[in-house]
Amino acid sequence: MNNEQEAIYRSMRFSAVVNIVLGVVVLVTGVVSGTMLLISAGKLLNGKSQLLF
Repeated sequence: MNNEQEAIYRSMRFSAVVNIVLGVVVLVTGVVSGTMLLISAGKLLNGKSQLLF
């Protein structure tokens, strides 16, 4: 039964590591996309005065 407990412990640890890695990837992706959106919005607002109708 000790081998069973070790296998369960290893699978739980693997799941925890995968969850942490996915969380970091999602966090970084969110920060990067938010920054890109802010930069894009700033450029659009800055170029608004150059439009002629």
